[in-house]
Amino acid sequence: MALLVETTTSGREYKVKDMSQADFGRLEIELAEVEMPGLMSSRKEFGPSQPFKGAKITGSLHMTIQTAVLIETLTALGAEVRWCSCNIFSTQDHAAAAIARDSAAVFAWKGETLQEYWWCSERALDWGPSGGPDLIVDDGGDVTLLIHEGLKAEQAFEKNGTLPDPKSTDNAEMQIVLTIIRDGLKTDPKRYHKMKDRVVGVSEETTTGVKRLYQMQANGTLLFPAINVNDSVTKSKFDNLYGCRHSLPDGLMRATDVMIAGKVAVVCGYGDVGKGCAAALKQGGARVVVTEIDPICALQALMEGLQVLTLADVVSEADIFVTTTGNKDIIMVSDMKKMKNNAIVCNIGHFDNEIDMHGLETYPGVKRITIKPQTDRWVFPETNTGIIVLAERITIKPQTDRWVFPETNTGIIVLAEGRLMNLGCATGHPSFVMSCSFTNQVIAQIELWKEKSSGKYEKKVYVLPKHLDEKVAALHLGQLGANLTKLSKDQADYISVPVEGPYKPAHYRY
Repeated sequence: MALLVETTTSGREYKVKDMSQADFGRLEIELAEVEMPGLMSSRKEFGPSQPFKGAKITGSLHMTIQTAVLIETLTALGAEVRWCSCNIFSTQDHAAAAIARDSAAVFAWKGETLQEYWWCSERALDWGPSGGPDLIVDDGGDVTLLIHEGLKAEQAFEKNGTLPDPKSTDNAEMQIVLTIIRDGLKTDPKRYHKMKDRVVGVSEETTTGVKRLYQMQANGTLLFPAINVNDSVTKSKFDNLYGCRHSLPDGLMRATDVMIAGKVAVVCGYGDVGKGCAAALKQGGARVVVTEIDPICALQALMEGLQVLTLADVVSEADIFVTTTGNKDIIMVSDMKKMKNNAIVCNIGHFDNEIDMHGLETYPGVKRITIKPQTDRWVFPETNTGIIVLAERITIKPQTDRWVFPETNTGIIVLAEGRLMNLGCATGHPSFVMSCSFTNQVIAQIELWKEKSSGKYEKKVYVLPKHLDEKVAALHLGQLGANLTKLSKDQADYISVPVEGPYKPAHYRY
């Protein structure tokens, strides 16, 4: 696919895989709208006042059917939108086509290379000579990272002519980022300065991106206000926990047709994501083992009837390994070599560094055989089988690879090349739970735009207040047939809360 921006008859820019899928995408979007009452209620409540009139919003978030409903909620509220996906595997091409045709500029397709991914990210930020977006919706923080790294490079270039050096890092993605920034300096050495001056704020969707934001806040480099959507209760306890409980087994079964019952499954990390994954595997009949560093999370796992062990304790016995930590170097090549034949290894965290894919891909003597387009077979010279570490890689389905070690003639199966498996191998979280997350995004974006000139938000990371969390939940109750009990004034006074809420203090842990 040539990296050239295309234009619709109405003048909207885009780059998607197949625009002919737009009608199919539209049908699925219409189905999803029924399952996303929070977003549809937001359109009804805020649409008449057009709170985003004049606002330019850049989004970097999985370009799925559910995201399409979010995008069209933002445009229904008056925004102009440019969008890319935050993962090379997560785009649903019919969703991208429908939005590109009908609503917003989209640069996304399933199966992007890393170079294509960062090209799409740059295009989503490209608002022409106006200087970039007013607001950012981010998932994982890549667009935020690009602006921060770009500004840093421009400042160094302005000071002494220094250009970014892609060879200064071993990280493949950072090499691409530095190359993009270096080449951009030749045409506009103030591009990211202008973006920094224009951006009002960012709302961040996921744990990993939030960690980046707090790190930047701590070292004083955060360029604009940020709202941590991830830690809203109606996001973290719904998307992360209930969403993963639904989409982990979906991805496992689509990718491998494995029977979960009877297997030994290891969940690395027992935060909200790990809790959802462990619950799904246990419900499916697996014997679940949790690895943890946090004694509180470990105790929670034990109270749910799960074992808590180290990876070393079970690496040679387990059948399924899922990383959920948001950290790095969780499962290494040295671990994978010890696994039983056809053990499944996957990650449901945002980035691809929880599993040592670099060590796997650079194992000496590895050979790749393409069986059919997007279906790869990697063969190790020493054996004809193996684990995830080398010897033989067999792509059974798109993003489902079998790696065979030369020493053992056995192999393991890695899903989505160590990336977000529920979107790489399936369709991610269902519409209803994404409605909770994305309603938080809409509210956060409205708050940032409304307060852009008030000074309310400094260059820090904020969480939405409790009453908005409760509002998001309330918007979804009717669809599930809930009828809330009402407090009397006496009852409310007795527990020291307003009759209309919020009903819990800010420190309450759900």
